Amino acid sequence: MPTRAALEGMAYMQDTLFHGDLVTSKRILYTPSGFAKRTLLHLQEIGELEARRPHVSQRDGLSSYLFFIVLRGSGELAYRQTVHPLSAGDCVFVDCKQGYAHSTSADLWTLKWIHFFGPELRGVYEKYVERGGQAVFSPGNISSFLELWERMFSIAASAEYIRDMRINEQLAALLTLLMENSWNPSGSKGAHGKRQNLQHVRDYLDENFTGRITLDALCRQFYMSRSYLSRAFKAQFGVNISEYLLGLRITRAKQLLRFSDDSVADIAASCGFDDANFFARTFKKIEGVSPSQFRASWRS
Repeated sequence: MPTRAALEGMAYMQDTLFHGDLVTSKRILYTPSGFAKRTLLHLQEIGELEARRPHVSQRDGLSSYLFFIVLRGSGELAYRQTVHPLSAGDCVFVDCKQGYAHSTSADLWTLKWIHFFGPELRGVYEKYVERGGQAVFSPGNISSFLELWERMFSIAASAEYIRDMRINEQLAALLTLLMENSWNPSGSKGAHGKRQNLQHVRDYLDENFTGRITLDALCRQFYMSRSYLSRAFKAQFGVNISEYLLGLRITRAKQLLRFSDDSVADIAASCGFDDANFFARTFKKIEGVSPSQFRASWRS
C-alpha cells in the first residue's frame, strides 16, 4: 500500500505531466505484459491534449510508432527533412526512431494520440511507405479513427484480464485503416509521374490465371511498358505480378486437392503449371508440404 507521501508525489507527477504550463491532457501510460511485448502489437501510451500555449514536442531514436489526429487548431510536423503543415482533420503516422518534431501554432490545437510498438511493426510501416502512405494525410473516414481511439482508451483504462489481446486487436484495426488510406500512386516509393489504377489488370489475372500469362503478353494487352506495369502493380497491390499470379494458382490448387479426386498432375495443368514436378516443388516451398501430403492432412 503506497504511503501518503508516495501518493502525494504521484499526484504531483501526474499534475506536472498532464496539466502543465504547455498542455492540459488526459493520458494513459501503459505497461503491457512480457508476453504482449514479445508477441503482440502493444500500446505504450494513449491520450488527448489541449495546448495552452505554442510549444514544440520532439523525439529522436524512440522505439515507437506515433499516430495522432488533429481535432482543432493548427501546427506543423517536421519529419524526414520535410515540414508538413497540420490543421483540423489531419492525421499523422510516423516512425519515432527516425526523429520528429511537432508544434502547435497560435491557433492552439487539440490532439488525440497513440504511441505503440510490435515485433514486426517495422515491416508494416515500410509497406505503408512503399504503397505511398504519407506521414500526414486527411482521411475521408476520420470518424473510424476517432471511434477506434475511444475503444482503445476504454480498453487501456480497464482491468480486463485479456486487455492486451483486445489492444492488439484494436491496433491491428488501426493499421488496417492506415493501409486503406495509404494507396497514393504519385507518392509511392519509386513513383515517376501520375499512375493509373490497375484494378482492370488484376481483374484480368483473376479471370485468366489458369492460362499461360506472361509479362510481355500483359504489356501488349494493356498497352504499357514492362517497367511501368511491374512497378505500378506492386505499388498498388503490394506484390509483383508473378507473386500475385502464383498466389491465385496455389489457392486454386489447394481447393482442388481438398475437394476433388483429380490427380496431382491434372491439378497442376488445370492451375496453369506446365510441369507437374515444378508444381510440386513450388507448392512445397510455399505450403511446407507436398501436394499429396496437403491432401492427406486435410482429409484425415
